[in-house]
Amino acid sequence: MIRVTPAGLYCERGGFHIDPVAPVARAIITHPHGDHAVRGSARYLSTPSCAGILQQRMGAMARVDTLQYGESLTINGVRVSFWPAGHVLGSAQVRVEDRGETWCVSGDYQTTPNATCEPFEPVRCDTFITESTFGRPIFRWPPLDEVMNGVHEWWKANQSAGKASFVYVYSYGKAQRLLSLLDPAIGPIFAHEEIRAINEHYRRAGIALPQDLPAETALTPDLWSRALVVLPPSVRWKPAFPFHGHFEAAFASGWMLLPSEHKRRRMSTGFVLSDHADCEGLLEAVRGTEAERILVMHGYAREFASQLSGLGCNATAIQIPGSPTPPAIPDDKPIAETASCRPSGR
Repeated sequence: MIRVTPAGLYCERGGFHIDPVAPVARAIITHPHGDHAVRGSARYLSTPSCAGILQQRMGAMARVDTLQYGESLTINGVRVSFWPAGHVLGSAQVRVEDRGETWCVSGDYQTTPNATCEPFEPVRCDTFITESTFGRPIFRWPPLDEVMNGVHEWWKANQSAGKASFVYVYSYGKAQRLLSLLDPAIGPIFAHEEIRAINEHYRRAGIALPQDLPAETALTPDLWSRALVVLPPSVRWKPAFPFHGHFEAAFASGWMLLPSEHKRRRMSTGFVLSDHADCEGLLEAVRGTEAERILVMHGYAREFASQLSGLGCNATAIQIPGSPTPPAIPDDKPIAETASCRPSGR
């Protein structure tokens, strides 16, 4: 029912693409990160929670329609519905039904709790198209309180040394999750204008975030040594605010589990904070679908499909045009042989 084309995943019966990589007539969007939504399509469909950000990124003239989680829309006889993905505010899995077949396209997702977005829900289907950004067993996220203790102790140590603390983090989703977990009693929190604009969408959706001051105008010399500043990665190369002294810089990402990524990003400090499922979370999601067939895309697709096949799944890797090649990593331990692909009794 869904196949890969040069523009990405395409449902021919319905005449729509899901997260196309090129402009199309009708684009169903799991979430408006740059690798899932491109400008120029005639029509877009998303959840209401991310429609404002999608509109902002696709341009004022873009036609953006919305569909609530759990509701359905019939497009050329094909039934489409959105289900929470737990990745960022408004992120969705796309369930597609026609002629007795049910498919689900995951988009990006996370199965563990995240207070800044709707919690992940497993979607029963016959065929599950899953991401595998962190689909190697080496990727196992540490406890969240351990990560944030590390952030707070690093911030306090920088204060003692008279330095500002810069944390580089993706502006949509990751930045808001980090902000929601920071302790504002430690010191003033600043954010880049790109992040603050997205914060307002979150606050309008009822997500609690601490006060964040504009880094470009409010980061004054007297606050410098106490400040934690949240910045998008692009600002490393094009500073958008004045520097008033020494600072320490860190990057927050799941990739920080890999020492090679510290070096590539020229960071001495990294915090393992991700809004994607780790390898065990991916396996948990696959089990929850009870799908007879798994198609694996993005990231370590071939490796994760191979792991699933070893657990008894009918799993195949697919290549989405333009998908980046993930970092090379050493061989890691396979998923435990006692695990199973689907719940017993199916």
